[in-house]
Amino acid sequence: MKLRFVTALAAALGFSCAPSMADYPEKPIEIVVPFSAGGGTDIMARIFGNALAEKLKMPVVIKNTTGAGGEIGMTEVATATADGYKLVIINTPNVLTIPIERSAGFSPESFELLGTIADDPATLSVKASGDISSVEDLVAAAKADPGAITFGTAGVGSSGHIAMLLLDQAAGIKGVNIPYEGTAAVRTALLNGDVKVATANLGEALTFAEGADWKILGVMASDRVASQPDLPTFAEAGFPIVGGSLRGLGVPKGTPAEIVETLRTAMAEVMQDKAFLAASAEALVPVRYLDAQAYAAELETASAALKALWASSPWK
Repeated sequence: MKLRFVTALAAALGFSCAPSMADYPEKPIEIVVPFSAGGGTDIMARIFGNALAEKLKMPVVIKNTTGAGGEIGMTEVATATADGYKLVIINTPNVLTIPIERSAGFSPESFELLGTIADDPATLSVKASGDISSVEDLVAAAKADPGAITFGTAGVGSSGHIAMLLLDQAAGIKGVNIPYEGTAAVRTALLNGDVKVATANLGEALTFAEGADWKILGVMASDRVASQPDLPTFAEAGFPIVGGSLRGLGVPKGTPAEIVETLRTAMAEVMQDKAFLAASAEALVPVRYLDAQAYAAELETASAALKALWASSPWK
């Protein structure tokens, strides 16, 4: 209360005074999701937002700002007032691929990183009733008939498209990218027989597989996913590919250090919260927490790999 009184008195006397950070947050916090509602990123953001609101004792509002592969939403936060009231979900590969392929309104350095929430590895899926039942079968089919294997992706430069290019590079094949508006459309395309292979991150693929003619061939992760121990990695087939969507949170660069630390502390607590973990498991969200430092290192490594991929196989 004393700090508030001093701030108000300084303003009344015409002196500038930095806003109080001791009482942060004093109003609802907004998390911008740069993708449409109902997708894996959006579902994850809403589960996390509910838990964060409990920790901070303040409402957390989810706002979907879509367009340009996530660029519009990420730019909105990168250029926002750095006061801790506007956060953004940061997805790989988009946060890295967009600045590589074009002049963008943001870069990874536009944000103070808070940490990661989920690591959703890329998968490739086929119709269970088809003639491909393993990663090895897929590669063999692609080599036997070059240019005949079509991959449904959620757009040029999406995590699915990058996954296809990584397999092309590792296996010496050439897939054909068929871009759609989103992974829901990719699901329909596979089941209708419009594409041979569907790309989706694991959480989405597991949902799509329920009760459907759908088989996940493997995950592009360094190790088998604990919740899905029967799914092999691509490395087990001889292709050590790691890809997918690492999802975390950031605030605009220049946000006061005290506020950043408050958010980081609250985030670390959420990521250990039993109710949050249970809700995430029920929604098939593959939780993975990295603190800000480890998150930055992961992005740096991924950026170097994507720049090398762009140099040899530009995706746009």
